[in-house]
Amino acid sequence: MTARPAHDLNRLLTLMTQLSEPSIIIKGIGSYVPERVLTNEELSKRVDTSDEWILSRTGIRERHIAADNEATSDLATKAAMAAIENAGLKPTDINLIIVATITPDMSFPSTACFVQYKLGLRDIPAFDITAACSGFLYGLEIAKGLLKSGVYHNVLVIGAEKLSCITNWEDRTTCVLFGDGAGAVVLGTSPDPDYGILESTMGADGSSYQILNLPAGGSAMPATIETVKAGKHFLQMQGNQVFKLAVRAMGDCAAAVIERRGLRNDQITWVIPHQANARIIEAISQKLGIGMERFWVNLDSFGNTSAASIPIALDEAWRAGSIKKDDLLLFVSFGAGLTWASTLIKWH
Repeated sequence: MTARPAHDLNRLLTLMTQLSEPSIIIKGIGSYVPERVLTNEELSKRVDTSDEWILSRTGIRERHIAADNEATSDLATKAAMAAIENAGLKPTDINLIIVATITPDMSFPSTACFVQYKLGLRDIPAFDITAACSGFLYGLEIAKGLLKSGVYHNVLVIGAEKLSCITNWEDRTTCVLFGDGAGAVVLGTSPDPDYGILESTMGADGSSYQILNLPAGGSAMPATIETVKAGKHFLQMQGNQVFKLAVRAMGDCAAAVIERRGLRNDQITWVIPHQANARIIEAISQKLGIGMERFWVNLDSFGNTSAASIPIALDEAWRAGSIKKDDLLLFVSFGAGLTWASTLIKWH
């Protein structure tokens, strides 16, 4: 009898485990973006830039900006309600809320607690996670584990950001990039192991924190008059370094989940990447050998909405009728931390 290679045995054990567990599926999707649209033309009147300069370097034409009286929890709640209705559920059917955000309503309590309250819910657990642009995919992975425990049945995962409140509107290298919005999904279980979340991976590298961060406002640099005057409460980014690391990390983790599932790149129906920059997305397309025609890109209309970008794009693709049963969807993201993640889903 010929011995099986170790990697084949490990794969067999993994498949046996998956068959004995419920699969985790997306039961509902929703998104919300503020009414106000800020175009490149309007921005060119505020800083030294132009529509051509922004579009050629980022792929962005416009972005949505929240009103002064709209908090992140307001955006999140509207996306959540859309996802709950899309799932054919009521808010009272939700028994766990996870919000991914770097722009919480307050340092504490969590934005998820505000969402719970605005949905009219009580008692169920609610918490935030901070993984920047990778936050939504981190949230999916956390929810998946909790759902498989059997304790929870309908988990609301939300990516929501009001990045306009931490953007320096006098810095043309960053203010042209970001927008506000929220996207949400309701996750649940299915007895069919062939559908739902098939593979996922997450990673982080804290040694490179300095290339993308918000310096002040935390315990390392508490707010003072000096930190406010120095602009330390605005997002800081070293664009060239972010580009290099984002392409490598996103390309590697996306390839890893495809390979782990034993698939070929040409079997992926849609890649839904974090909508950071058109050049980054094009570089990932080349790295994976998957044509841009299979990348869902809405960056031109929304800009970079951080943790909200993937669920907003997913909702848009679904509402457009572009996602069908048996489609393989690959989500991939990269953000401050540095963090990265990728999730492979078979649509049910």
